[in-house]
Amino acid sequence: MESDSELVPFPLLPTPIDSNYRACTIPYRFPSDNPKKATPTEIAWLDLFLNSIPSFKKRAESDPTVTDAPVRAEKFAKRYSEILEDLKTDPESHGGPPDCILLCRIREQVLRELGFRDIFKKVKDEENAKAISLFGDVVRLNDAIEDEGKHLENLVRGIFAGNIFDLGSAQLAEVFSKDGMSFLASCQNLVPRPWVIDDLEAFKVKWSKKTWKKAVIFVDNSGADIILGILPFARELLRHGTKVVLAANDLPSINDVTYLELIEILSKLKDENGQLMGVDTSNLLIANSGNDLPVIDLTRVSQELAYLASDADLVILEGMGRGIETNLYAQFKCDSLKIGMVKHPEVAQFLGGRLYDCVFKYNEILS
Repeated sequence: MESDSELVPFPLLPTPIDSNYRACTIPYRFPSDNPKKATPTEIAWLDLFLNSIPSFKKRAESDPTVTDAPVRAEKFAKRYSEILEDLKTDPESHGGPPDCILLCRIREQVLRELGFRDIFKKVKDEENAKAISLFGDVVRLNDAIEDEGKHLENLVRGIFAGNIFDLGSAQLAEVFSKDGMSFLASCQNLVPRPWVIDDLEAFKVKWSKKTWKKAVIFVDNSGADIILGILPFARELLRHGTKVVLAANDLPSINDVTYLELIEILSKLKDENGQLMGVDTSNLLIANSGNDLPVIDLTRVSQELAYLASDADLVILEGMGRGIETNLYAQFKCDSLKIGMVKHPEVAQFLGGRLYDCVFKYNEILS
């Protein structure tokens, strides 16, 4: 774990941060609610986290790096279940009242205390290898689309299709264990537009007229998400003359890609001239975000990222954890984009959309 002293607020949040920024999107409770009694929303979310325990336990049991993994996995399941049940009885126990950041943080802490560092490592490596083998084909298909608006929409659809690969969602974890994922079929089979939040047309207009000088992209999952979704989009930004900073987790959490894994992925995708399918990558930087969860509180990022982001004029938060469950309504001092797929019924209900609906939220700062 990083120590608190090393983490600083993201420099593009408007100040004063206390009154302008709240990380969690969905309020589990309101000031008028009884602090001693769990709200219906808290109970629904505690149940969602309880329902995900079996899939985490299964991953932990087969972690080859941990001695007595099955015994420890059983302890994880028991301990984390007990904490969630405690929070139902007393929302103020365990550092509550609960929100999505606290519930993710406690889960990670229990896993790490029992010696589990990266229970999704094997599946991440497998999915990365699969996606790397498909990268060239996906980029060539994108590059063949001549109409600029259609080309951009195809890149965006690729981000959504990649974002389906999410082992934090119990239903999707089931799907993957059965048959993996056909990326191109997923691009075609997205829910029809308009999506629940759909600013794509406004973004297309901007894209055709404007070049951002620097974009910071908070990335999400390993496999198809980062390799077939985000990297083709980042490559296109580089082609437009934008510097790109990819901000990835410091420590493993679910199947999110880490900073070190992303460095390794890029080294496998670049050719001997340091190019990504013919595009120069000297303006592509990888930063350690300082984060260790599948969600992110932007008041706590690494100093390295804060330094690299200070002059950015576009911030992109990708994935349900970083761009919907946290930060959907976050304002920035520059243009911002939140892109993610809705993978929990509770989130769909909150947004008034469909399960597997898409969020493409673009905010422009008028200078």
